Amino acid sequence: MGHTCRTVVECEWSGKKNGELLGLADPQFDVLLTLDKNLPYQQNLDTKRIAVLIVRARSNRIQDLLPVIPECLAALESIQPQQVVSVGSVPPR
Repeated sequence: MGHTCRTVVECEWSGKKNGELLGLADPQFDVLLTLDKNLPYQQNLDTKRIAVLIVRARSNRIQDLLPVIPECLAALESIQPQQVVSVGSVPPR
């Protein structure tokens, strides 16, 4: 699809808090994909170039993420630096 994706584990950033993750990811990546819907309210994104894609899913398990992948791919086509975009929804249990 023309996108490269790396996990926190692959980058050896496990255990880092959101602010530190943003600082590490900002110079290396165009978009930070997260399930943390509070990240934009907890971090100052004005000083960053990176965009944030918030995925709303029940969990980070693959079966919960698969239905949201088409929305993620569509958002990646138009997301701009410093923009925060949310995709998906959390269905009731």
